[in-house]
Amino acid sequence: MDRKNSSHFDQELLDLYDDYAHSRINRRSFLDRASKFAAGGITAAALLEALSPNYAFAEQVAKDDPRLKTETAEYPSPKGGGKISGHLARPTGPATKRAGVIVIHENRGLNPYIADVVRRVAVEGFIAFGPDALSPLGGYPGDDEKGKALQAQRKPEEMTEDFIAAAEWLQKHPECNGKIGVVGFCFGGLMANTLAVRLPEVVIAAVPFYGRQPAVEDVPKIKASLLLHYAELDTRVNEGWPAYEAALKQAGTKYTAHVYPNANHGFHNDTTPRYSEPDAKLAWLRTIEFFKKTLG
Repeated sequence: MDRKNSSHFDQELLDLYDDYAHSRINRRSFLDRASKFAAGGITAAALLEALSPNYAFAEQVAKDDPRLKTETAEYPSPKGGGKISGHLARPTGPATKRAGVIVIHENRGLNPYIADVVRRVAVEGFIAFGPDALSPLGGYPGDDEKGKALQAQRKPEEMTEDFIAAAEWLQKHPECNGKIGVVGFCFGGLMANTLAVRLPEVVIAAVPFYGRQPAVEDVPKIKASLLLHYAELDTRVNEGWPAYEAALKQAGTKYTAHVYPNANHGFHNDTTPRYSEPDAKLAWLRTIEFFKKTLG
């Protein structure tokens, strides 16, 4: 199976896909505007398919990996969607209490890539949980396009409450030692920042991947240590970074930020051509080292 990377596509087309992926333009608009890049028998629809996730590339840690115990778990979210389910993974072996890590999905629900990230966290020695914000609507539908449409139907403030409830639930899990970290991607990156603001007594460490920043006036509420990953070509998200960094410095918040040169938004997602293997591996190594340092 051939894997294409960002070098196979014009940057303008990649930026156009980013607009489509984040619902700033619809499918028809993408196809109309992408038509100028269609050549040599390649249609605009074929370009969209090539740029979209291929979950055959997602599995780094299998669902039945003998190193892990995995299951679907549910928790209450009375201020959010009522009852939320998600993917829970933790190491096999002798029972012991471990630090917990919440893994927060992008803007399309708990797809196979994010579920795999949950397992990637767990094999490093943590109890990891990926909530699915689409649970009240039946869960991730098996299709990103439908997942994106479903997530757009949910009220943002209720989804925030769902992830707050997830962190509080995991902290009290009988196999968790009470220390909680959070890592999120895109929408999940914003939510990782948000949980650091909203749960200063719960979240010890937060790792937003190309996530939008919280309001400057909320930054002093953060007690967690932060590890922030940004992509150099992700101008939409990066425009908020200077003000965020200034606020972090003024508040004395512990943070480390990395900007990955020539990387696109979504560079960690190994199912799309925006994936950058060297940047993704480095960012993940830094993430795991950060969690082991801050959570133990």
